[in-house]
Amino acid sequence: MARVYVSSVIGAAADAVWDRIRDFNALPRWHPRIRDSRIEDALPGDKIGAIRNFHLQNGDNIREQLVGMSDYDLFVTYSMLEGPMPLSDYMATLRLTPVTDGNRCFIEWSAEFDCAPEDAEDLVGGIGTNVFQGGFDALKRHFGG
Repeated sequence: MARVYVSSVIGAAADAVWDRIRDFNALPRWHPRIRDSRIEDALPGDKIGAIRNFHLQNGDNIREQLVGMSDYDLFVTYSMLEGPMPLSDYMATLRLTPVTDGNRCFIEWSAEFDCAPEDAEDLVGGIGTNVFQGGFDALKRHFGG
């Protein structure tokens, strides 16, 4: 099983960052690699079981299902149902933690998945850099950090 973990600090309160990322359908609002997104079956963007169907800027299509969310603990967990990458059993969690020293929050994004051993290094690096860190960098720009 391959694992990806990326963390950072955002120069904004956790509640403000959560407000920006909470909606499972909001990826195009905050992540620069996402072109468009829709929730299938017109479900709300915070309903467990909702499936987001989105396109990357390069046109690739991905479908992911919301499997966990907490407004109290500030996390969202989802699985990938379909996508262009050679992997399976993908499960990821994006979590915020307030930093009590200043108006900041700790953000972490992790994923586990199965893939062929020869693909693991490229997948872990690409997801960690392009998806996770790319999202963090966009949030930092948005919140002025």
